[in-house]
Amino acid sequence: MKKYISFLVVATLTFSVSAQDLNAFLNKADAFFKTNVANGRVAYDDIHKDQSQLNEVLKIAEGISVSKDDAKNYQAFWINAYNLSVIKGLIDNYPTKNPLDNAGFFDKTKHGIGGKNITLNDIEHKLLRGNFKEPRFHFVLVCGAVGCPPLISQAYLPDTLENQLEAQTKKAINGDFIKVNSKKNRVQVSKIMEWYKEDFTMNGKDEIDFINIYRTEKLEGKWKLSYFEYNWTINKQ
Repeated sequence: MKKYISFLVVATLTFSVSAQDLNAFLNKADAFFKTNVANGRVAYDDIHKDQSQLNEVLKIAEGISVSKDDAKNYQAFWINAYNLSVIKGLIDNYPTKNPLDNAGFFDKTKHGIGGKNITLNDIEHKLLRGNFKEPRFHFVLVCGAVGCPPLISQAYLPDTLENQLEAQTKKAINGDFIKVNSKKNRVQVSKIMEWYKEDFTMNGKDEIDFINIYRTEKLEGKWKLSYFEYNWTINKQ
């Protein structure tokens, strides 16, 4: 009985510490984004001059452990961790004009996050896409380039994540993510939909079906789909 009680105490304390750490991370991340992001653009010059706020939030992220079974906390943590790690990677190579100018930016450079030593591609493809069939991730994971969906000036939070995923997806689909030529029934979309076609064509649907879920002005009839070039210029203020 004593061993059982001791186990419960330890488990409760562990959960409490983990929850506190996650809350601290989310609060610090929210403050960082509010301070340094406006209209989808990042204040890299300011961050480069004073990196203390960025380093503080990433330090907290180092030791956080969230189970994928705790889906909303897990997703919110790793989405924010990805976006912050992109900024950190660019700051470490600053000044830079393009994430791809830095060899291995997405697939070689390691980040100490969540008790792991992982790349940006690991976060996106293994931890998020690999565990959840969720195409809306592509509208909240921001690769540091103008061609990405815009970074928002707040953190993604477990309690608001569903609404945030919906809002960012609708914003993209009704905005710069697609270009519609109604006269010729042609639609151009971001190369994101080409690179991750399988995410947008699940359950027998095609890309137009996905677009019509979120687009205010539906694409009726047959459309010719193509992809416009990705703009890798850094999303700098």
